[in-house]
Amino acid sequence: MLAIQNALISEDVLEKEFVCHLDKCKGACCVIGDAGAPLAENEIGEIEKHLPEIKKHMNEAGLDMLEGIGFWEKDEQGDLVTTCLPSGECVFVKYDNEGVTSCAIQLAYRAGEIDFEKPISCHLYPIRLKESEEFTLVNYHEWSLCKAACSLGTKLKVPVYRFLEQPLVRRFGREWYDELCEVADAYKKR
Repeated sequence: MLAIQNALISEDVLEKEFVCHLDKCKGACCVIGDAGAPLAENEIGEIEKHLPEIKKHMNEAGLDMLEGIGFWEKDEQGDLVTTCLPSGECVFVKYDNEGVTSCAIQLAYRAGEIDFEKPISCHLYPIRLKESEEFTLVNYHEWSLCKAACSLGTKLKVPVYRFLEQPLVRRFGREWYDELCEVADAYKKR
């Protein structure tokens, strides 16, 4: 683990290579899993504030679930997550004509209707954060669904932390990210 400010970063974040390959996976990470996307407590309020705009981009099944039980719940560990349809999709999933998923929250953001892009856990994937009393643990999550993304990352020689520059800056700030890049350069030279 490498320390930057109040974060401990797994060496996998520097060593592994990754570039999302939606043509291959079709956004399966939004459909398959044991629970919905992790949510920070403050994100619930952000999403609630923007629901009128987000709803315009949701599909019928997601809207029905939203009206029935809402868009968030607690998982088996007591963590906040998005609700999922019985078929497994996140409540905010929408499919395009090729069967690729997109997020209704992100669609509203890209349309300029809201200023919240999507939950940080989604934006940071394949990085998963775990909060402790003293540190934020920054770990790489390896999942067989992302095999094509790992292959593409290797082909293009893009480490995870470079692929995720924008969400890492969003979560930790530009100064933190620049320090991560310096640490990564030094780490690679050892």
